[in-house]
Amino acid sequence: MTRRRGLPGATAVHHVAYTVPDLAQAVEFFVEVIGAELVYTEGPVQDGEGDWMTRKLAVDAAATARVAMLRLGPVTNLELFEYTAPDQRRQLPRNSDWGGHHLAIHVTDVDAAAAYLRTRPGVQVLGDPETITDGPIAGDRWVYFLTPWGMQLELINLPAGAPFEQRTTARLYQPDQPWANH
Repeated sequence: MTRRRGLPGATAVHHVAYTVPDLAQAVEFFVEVIGAELVYTEGPVQDGEGDWMTRKLAVDAAATARVAMLRLGPVTNLELFEYTAPDQRRQLPRNSDWGGHHLAIHVTDVDAAAAYLRTRPGVQVLGDPETITDGPIAGDRWVYFLTPWGMQLELINLPAGAPFEQRTTARLYQPDQPWANH
């Protein structure tokens, strides 16, 4: 009998979530600059008398959240939170910090996308795009950038046929068409 690994019943990643300092600013950025589609907003989410926020979301019991759900292309849902909380830390993690993160967006032309981002107010593109020349993802072209509030994102184009594919049957998702909402 073969033992199945992993989470029973898992079918897909439903969404990724990030906390932002200003929900309206973040929604506007992802919709107008990145091309996301706003699906819904909700809030405030709070429990003024109990500890639901602590028990369910691992935040201070007095925390309040406003939430937006966006769609990024054909397969990614992005949930944004704006919290107010008495014990809130207001420093974004670096990639090297525990909990550090970034969101990578596949584009057909990294250089053109980076040039576009350089024209957008408050966006900081971190250097010039580079192409990885050796290793398992040789051929990957990429560059990081920061949103106006400092969230880290990446532009990436990893063509099919990367060297790692010679050693495994596992494959990364490869988008085959532009986002429908562009």
